[in-house]
Amino acid sequence: MRGHDLRLLAPAGAAWAAGWWATGATEAGVPTWVVPAAAWSTALVAVAILVRGRSVVRGAAAVLLTVASAAGLVAGSAWVVLEQRHPLSVATAADSRAPVLVHVRLDASPRPARAAPWDEGGRLRAAGTLIALEAPDGTLRTLGGVPVRVSLSMPEIDPAPGYGSTVVARARLSPEPGSSRAAYRAATDEVAAVEAASPFVAWTHPLRASFADAAAGLGGDGGALVPGLAIGDTSRVSEELEAAMTTASLTHLTAVSGANCAIVTAAAFWFAGLAGASRLGRVVAALVALGAFVALVTPEASVVRASAMAVVVLVACATARAAGGVPALSAAVIVLLAIDPWYARDAGFALSVCATAGLVLLAGPLTGVLARWMPRTLAAVVAIPAAAQIACQPVLILLEPVIALYGVPANLLAAPAAPIATIAGLLGCLLLPVLPSVAVALMQVAWVPASWIAMLARGVETLPVPGVAWPEGALGAGLVIVAAASWVVLAFGSTGTAGRSVDRGRAGPRPIVRAVAATLLLTCTAVPLGAAAGPAFVAAASRPGDWDVWQCDVGQGDAVLVRVDGSVMLIDTGPEASALDRCLSTAGVDRVDLLVITHWDADHAGGTGALGGRVGTVLHGPLDGARSDRALEPLVAAGAGTVEVVAGRTGTLGGAQWRVVWPRPGAAPGNDASVVLALASPEFRAVFLGDLGRDAQDALRRAGTLERADIVKVAHHGSADQSAELTRSLDPRVGLIGVGADNGYGHPTDAALDALAATGATAVRSDLAGHAALRVEDDGIRLWTERGADVAAPP
Repeated sequence: MRGHDLRLLAPAGAAWAAGWWATGATEAGVPTWVVPAAAWSTALVAVAILVRGRSVVRGAAAVLLTVASAAGLVAGSAWVVLEQRHPLSVATAADSRAPVLVHVRLDASPRPARAAPWDEGGRLRAAGTLIALEAPDGTLRTLGGVPVRVSLSMPEIDPAPGYGSTVVARARLSPEPGSSRAAYRAATDEVAAVEAASPFVAWTHPLRASFADAAAGLGGDGGALVPGLAIGDTSRVSEELEAAMTTASLTHLTAVSGANCAIVTAAAFWFAGLAGASRLGRVVAALVALGAFVALVTPEASVVRASAMAVVVLVACATARAAGGVPALSAAVIVLLAIDPWYARDAGFALSVCATAGLVLLAGPLTGVLARWMPRTLAAVVAIPAAAQIACQPVLILLEPVIALYGVPANLLAAPAAPIATIAGLLGCLLLPVLPSVAVALMQVAWVPASWIAMLARGVETLPVPGVAWPEGALGAGLVIVAAASWVVLAFGSTGTAGRSVDRGRAGPRPIVRAVAATLLLTCTAVPLGAAAGPAFVAAASRPGDWDVWQCDVGQGDAVLVRVDGSVMLIDTGPEASALDRCLSTAGVDRVDLLVITHWDADHAGGTGALGGRVGTVLHGPLDGARSDRALEPLVAAGAGTVEVVAGRTGTLGGAQWRVVWPRPGAAPGNDASVVLALASPEFRAVFLGDLGRDAQDALRRAGTLERADIVKVAHHGSADQSAELTRSLDPRVGLIGVGADNGYGHPTDAALDALAATGATAVRSDLAGHAALRVEDDGIRLWTERGADVAAPP
């Protein structure tokens, strides 16, 4: 770290910690004033030491004062907002649980609600500020003072409102915890009116919409990515493409991030240099271009965050020394946290800060190391994504405990394409209203690198072992930090901070230090990888090859395979293509002869993207517009045939007979219209109940079309909405429950488990068992689970 001014790191860290604790104080049962009071009390103690203490401790007191002041500033800001974010009129409306007329000014462009698609299908979600509401007595009350943030959930409307627009709707308000940036959640099923945004941002709405429509005309994944690469509009990016970008660690390219801002500012910096501007003039030109870019993409929280990080890099350029980047970064962190303390809990903010820190601290030294084996220009190209990846890895582990193996190579291959797509796409967007032909030509230029990036993501997704499991939580992040620090000691040991070799600068660390670093690096990587890979290898080695029924672990969702005489049926696909693809690979299934989609909720139909070209025929229930189109599109495009079925439809799977026993003709799409399949083979009988609720289950039982079954796929992930009478009449030996760990729904419920236990059945839960394989034998059902032993179910 020699050559860098690190004095502001401690205040920035203290500000971050204070923001985290202050915003979560109410959930911890601590009064909101405690954290700022503690910080300012510490600052007063430091002032007293500075005034009356001995000189030997005044230096430490000055540091303490700086740290405590930064913490107090951020914690005080959080305290003010927390104390005032529940005005009486709003709190009363929320307590009444009755719909009220709300006026919400959007602080971000609405986006499709993808967090829980089976609950929020066809809806939009946006962050906003509650500016007025109509009280139960009909009085319209305007809210002043501290803005009351809300998370607005609303149906899709055309045209969709943009940033700065005001949505008027009758909605139910419910309070959110203090750790949430939004004070309330507002849910509405009907938007009454949309009021235009201010002229400052309203001009961007038609421009963004026309740009997205024009890009869609380019076709393919490239057309979906161009708006995201250029102006951060990801509304046309499909869930499958988004998943592939995530696997390849390329998601930062699909939205406005520090990379987009850096490209814009770098281009302005370069053009100003061509015009003969001084260093200060080039920095000013870059700042002006950045401000115009923010106005176009709208100053949402993520854009402001990315812009602040870009300003940090410009400050480093303006000071003509890389060392200026650390204090600028630290100051930016403190200022942004003071403005919005909830950034302390924002993963995007943490990734932006870490990536910028990696570029400032590691990119230069890493370039020097790599320059020993390759041209310096190429070394810099490799060093930049590697430095950012190393710095971000602890945060990425906290978000998902997986080490992406192909992230750096994918970013290296995408690096030359991203600037071209961003600049060409941005110019095309700006010129679209005045020179549409030129704009379309530029967009076609942007389409080529965008398609390359999409092809990279799709390709990485198909590679074997795209990621390696890692310990989760603080332990996993700590191991990554120690491993990265050890690697830095070893890699930079003989290199100065600017890449100078030993004979031109300073000696590397002592041999004992290098030995300790090597030992820590090996330990912190070998032990977690062994712990993660060992069980997987054992499971793969012990996996039965002659299974009859296989329950996939796809999280909170259903996916069950049935194999008879070599023919394979799949009932539902789970929520994500990547999870289903892993299951099929583990089970050794390449081809699905018959796919049954019980209904269109994403936890049952969201993974169809993994099945393109691998399915012969698809059975499904009543269609549901856009939701069913989304699920069937990749299958039909790859040549699969589709058949809508109702009770009475029959067919064969190898030597087994299957019957559709539900839904009845004319049923409306939904849980109670789930396709229920009964399968009878010479060895066993099975029933798959989809997501039927209790009333539909009882109606099915009264219809008398079901016989006793050996294996039952329990309805609706073991929810409380079960018919114990149907379970008793089926009298299963095994009950399959597709459920995700810590799913938030309380699935499976005690009622569902008790109903199975009453029949003596073994409950096989995917959250506990992982993948599970069943083999029916003469003396019972043999059960293999990914996380447990090979056991026998009740005979």
